[in-house]
Amino acid sequence: MINFIIWIIAGGVIGWLASLIMKTNSRQGTIADIVVGIVGAFLGGYFLSPLFNVSTINESNYSIPALLVSLGGAIILLAISKLFRNVGGFVVIVVIVILIYSNCWTMESTSAFCTSVRALPFLQ
Repeated sequence: MINFIIWIIAGGVIGWLASLIMKTNSRQGTIADIVVGIVGAFLGGYFLSPLFNVSTINESNYSIPALLVSLGGAIILLAISKLFRNVGGFVVIVVIVILIYSNCWTMESTSAFCTSVRALPFLQ
């Protein structure tokens, strides 16, 4: 039970710091800060943990490196949400996805990235 409370508090602090860094603090409250911190920790665990070989707060690790990886994930989450707030950001994402799809779909491309793109379930 105490681990759950510490997880919520750490998620709230991380979400609050990320919203200060990304200048979205005036638009979100405490609950949104907690959600951004926890979902950001998940994104950090997925994208940043393999790079830095550090777990996140979602794995009950509350060390400084784990908090920084979770903060990085929260910043990535807020950057993506800021990008999707306008139509231009959505168009940029669509163009990037189309370029990746068209470049990786040829069978002679054998890079690990293209192999993982071709393995996505919604592209089958």
